[in-house]
Amino acid sequence: MGTFDLFSKRQKRLRGEVPDVYTYDDIPQPLRVQIIHIWHDALGGPEDYGRDFVTQEFDSRHPVYRVYEGLVTTLRREYGLFRLIPQQFTQGGVYALELEGFLLQEQNTEHVLDAVELSFRCIDKFTRSFDYLRRNDAPIIADHAIQELNARFKEHGVGYQFVEGQIVRIDSEVIHEEVVKPTVALLRGPEYAGAQDEFLKAHEHYRHGRAKEALVDCLKAFESTMRVICSKRGWTHDPHATSSPLIQACFDNGLIDTFWESHFSALRTTLESGVSTARNRLAGHGQGTQVVDVPPHLAAYVLHLTASAILFLAEAERALK
Repeated sequence: MGTFDLFSKRQKRLRGEVPDVYTYDDIPQPLRVQIIHIWHDALGGPEDYGRDFVTQEFDSRHPVYRVYEGLVTTLRREYGLFRLIPQQFTQGGVYALELEGFLLQEQNTEHVLDAVELSFRCIDKFTRSFDYLRRNDAPIIADHAIQELNARFKEHGVGYQFVEGQIVRIDSEVIHEEVVKPTVALLRGPEYAGAQDEFLKAHEHYRHGRAKEALVDCLKAFESTMRVICSKRGWTHDPHATSSPLIQACFDNGLIDTFWESHFSALRTTLESGVSTARNRLAGHGQGTQVVDVPPHLAAYVLHLTASAILFLAEAERALK
């Protein structure tokens, strides 16, 4: 259905009441309700289950029933629960009500985001088919559902977005729109599958506060991108080489025009000392007698630096004759 710029929203903007800093530890109740409305539009609800002609019970073969059943049983198993919420909402097979009740009542923000991520994966994967609810505009409905979710996150100042099947944390709207999203889109190509997986894992680690692991996967994604470029171009390189010789191979083979080599020397230094050294010093080796603490702002910096570097290198490769 999308979002509307209501009078009350415009007045809040005029009064300066819109959030200008993202929050991460709370999912507001109105946002939870709006997510349920999106579920009803895209996934359907109990009224869409259909009923068995003879018994008049919910049709357990109906795709809407099966999707909600799959979501609920997956979360139950992962959390080690028989029910997601105390009420016996599953009587009669109303899994949709159990999932909705869980979304409205759950206090653990990460568990709420688990339910959102899984449900929107289902929207992205299953509801695009005409056979799901026999809708000719099914792909458009799925796209609009994802767009509305991301718009609602932004509207409430909640620093997450649904990107390529994952909830990712964002710290800057500009960086997310101009760097992270284009990088993820670029990595969709089959040759970049490994780099995409590593980059999304880095985001997942970052969202869950695992800063060290985020740094490790940042470097993996960065190195994988350069290996792909070297392989595509047939450039001689050690398939097990680390970032420094891979960067050198890219320069030696004219990935960047020699006219700009001095200009981009700073970039090379930043990539080697920023991504690689941050990983090597803080995450990639033993900690010795002291526990090394990687602050979140450093993890965010390296994550965004990695995205910018990947985007730059891949676009430079495209521009090569």
